[in-house]
Amino acid sequence: MAVDYAVIIVYLAGMLAMGWWGMRRAKSKSEFLVAGRRLGPWMYSGTMAAIVLGGASTIGGVGLGYQYGLSGAWMVFTIGLGLLALSVFFSARIARLKVYTVSEMLDLRYGGRAGLISGVVMWAYTLMLAVTSTIAYATIFDVLFDMNRTVAIILGGAIVVAYSTLGGMWSITLTDMVQFVVKTIGVLLLLLPIAVIKAGGFSEMKAKLPTEYFDPLGIGGETIFTYVLIYTFGMLIGQDIWQRVFTAKSDRTARWGGTVAGTYCLVYAIAGAVIGTAAKVMYPKLPSADAAFATIVKDELPVGVRGLVLAAALAAVMSTSSGALIACATVANNDIWSRLRGVVSRGGGEEHDEVKGNRAFILIMGVAVIAIAIALNNVVEALTVAYNLLVGGLLVPILGGLLWRRGTAAGALASVAVGGLAVIGLMASYGILANEPVYYGLLSSLVVYVVVSLATKPTDAAVLAAWRERLAGRGGETMETAPEPVTA
Repeated sequence: MAVDYAVIIVYLAGMLAMGWWGMRRAKSKSEFLVAGRRLGPWMYSGTMAAIVLGGASTIGGVGLGYQYGLSGAWMVFTIGLGLLALSVFFSARIARLKVYTVSEMLDLRYGGRAGLISGVVMWAYTLMLAVTSTIAYATIFDVLFDMNRTVAIILGGAIVVAYSTLGGMWSITLTDMVQFVVKTIGVLLLLLPIAVIKAGGFSEMKAKLPTEYFDPLGIGGETIFTYVLIYTFGMLIGQDIWQRVFTAKSDRTARWGGTVAGTYCLVYAIAGAVIGTAAKVMYPKLPSADAAFATIVKDELPVGVRGLVLAAALAAVMSTSSGALIACATVANNDIWSRLRGVVSRGGGEEHDEVKGNRAFILIMGVAVIAIAIALNNVVEALTVAYNLLVGGLLVPILGGLLWRRGTAAGALASVAVGGLAVIGLMASYGILANEPVYYGLLSSLVVYVVVSLATKPTDAAVLAAWRERLAGRGGETMETAPEPVTA
């Protein structure tokens, strides 16, 4: 294992070095939060694929393949479909807005009255996404070093917090590109063919497993539908995803680079399911499906290759964790704290260092994420709550704002409140892991949005005119240098 340890240690040291290098480039708010909006298509594609394909997509995707066969690809597949939909239909408009957060987009569209409440919901989602990603370090470092759970979370979390705090989005972009390459080599080019060969090839896999393991819909239609609601729609509106769209240097880059990343996700989904299916042939009685990835890596891969594949798993976790962390800190600072500070100290006119402030929030949120990850046990429930709130509370007002001119601020606020409360109440009634909360929460959010919007005065013509200007890519240039208006 000495060679494997060396590979991992070099990889972790490289992540910290990228953070230090990124710190030298992040001299402005735009550079720190959205990499100066200067990413070209290849770097944009790599970093977008890296953030959406985290530990759940890698370790969890293999686990679903172990449990359900090829249809286990659907979870990650719906993530890819969501990224494709975002890239083809919405990313160009989103990139042209020149904002930093989803809530700022809502303020622009509805006239400055929807940002705070939507910011709180988005902050809760990004916080729990960062927490669940951080918990995954415990699994990986346990395989690597037989390390105590708390120590593993602190070690993995501290490295991500360090490079994210130092260089912001530039550091995260550079590390994500490394992580994208490591994942591609480790999972697609090494683990996938080795797993299939070790299992005896596809003919042997078909001979040893039930036929439902090769049924594309074997996981169940209701499960697939739920994945679409949670993950496909979640990709359309998450701050962690939008913040990457904001890094594109042009709307063309956002559209085509995202399409490449989405297609890559579809391939990654199938690869994970095939690896899990192969693991089922080799280890038919594992105590947990999620143990399939670690078991096949430990027992079947040669020295050195094993270290690279474990580094790929670590890369998957780190890319999602760092993306969620900077998104959480950006929302906390720009959508919540800056608005509250504006209300408390309105008229003070005191200048403050934007980069320093955002860096401090990443550090604060990072420490909070590590502390919550240590205390939290049920990862699946925490992530389900986060996605249910995100989709049930924010999907309708965000897509409604982009697609329906008649939507109003009152309709958006009512939609967020009713959808969010419905999801919480239904989770308390049906159970956190039930499908009904997101179904009915989303439906209630839609109904309230339409009814209240039609019953209230249309959005002011001047607001809509300014909105159309921003969608056309005009009128947002001053945001890079001028202080942003504070709206309650």
